[in-house]
Amino acid sequence: MKGLSLFLGCLVPNRYPGIELATKLCLAKLDIDLEELKGASCCPAPGVFRSFDKEMWLTLASRNIVLSEQMQRDMLTICNGCFSTLADANRAIKKSEMTKQKTNKILKQIGKEVKGDIEIRHIIEYLYKEIGPEKIALHVETKLKIRVAVHYGCHLIKPTRDRDLGSFERPVFFDQLVTALGATSIEYTDKMACCGAGGGVRSSMREKSLAMTEAKLSYIREADVDCIINSCPFCHMQFDSGQEEINEHMKAQYNIPVLHYTQFLGLALGFPAQMLGIDTTIKKNRRLVEKIAADED
Repeated sequence: MKGLSLFLGCLVPNRYPGIELATKLCLAKLDIDLEELKGASCCPAPGVFRSFDKEMWLTLASRNIVLSEQMQRDMLTICNGCFSTLADANRAIKKSEMTKQKTNKILKQIGKEVKGDIEIRHIIEYLYKEIGPEKIALHVETKLKIRVAVHYGCHLIKPTRDRDLGSFERPVFFDQLVTALGATSIEYTDKMACCGAGGGVRSSMREKSLAMTEAKLSYIREADVDCIINSCPFCHMQFDSGQEEINEHMKAQYNIPVLHYTQFLGLALGFPAQMLGIDTTIKKNRRLVEKIAADED
């Protein structure tokens, strides 16, 4: 199995360094060969940037891909948006020699050349396909006997024809990675709906963005879960910080813990919550960690 380079993207190192550390700790414990990708830039974002200038979007994405090619490693992403951009760009380079030549003509100005000889992986897709829920379960030290709302996010599963992860209407792979840790994945209304953050909606239409989030949160709360598990720091921000915004502006009362899968996996592998960037000074997070500890006893 080829080694991996870790593409952090923008949000993780700038807003959620705990997700970064959780990822590195978990993959090391699972004995996965991982090195951080040095010198990477923004992916760039798949929605807005690609819509305005597809050629520049492809060139910037290809520059990141070149860095991983030079390491002779497949690239691992921990963000749905980064995965979408880099996987789609990599596919475009592999599929069309003309596209590759046009992109390399621009990259040549900075001494780079994309070859299209690596793969782009998302951590959820990678863990599911290469390790598998059954093997991950063998590493569990603390069974997480709680009720979980899994949020797949849009870019992890779409476009379906390119993802090779089964149905986008009723996928199961992420749920199986969650249940492998001892948790119960609870079905809820509009499970596959967007969180409301992507495509520039959060930046340009905040009120509409939060309305989308609030609708999904209402269904999650009705399902009586202990936390939300996501696979994308942008979705993570929308559910986590978004709850505070919704509570303030819509006079709602949401208090649901939100974890990236790597943080959830880290708890199951025995790492302390604080090391995983789970802020237990926040009451909802502290209650979740205490519940997990109580169930284990």
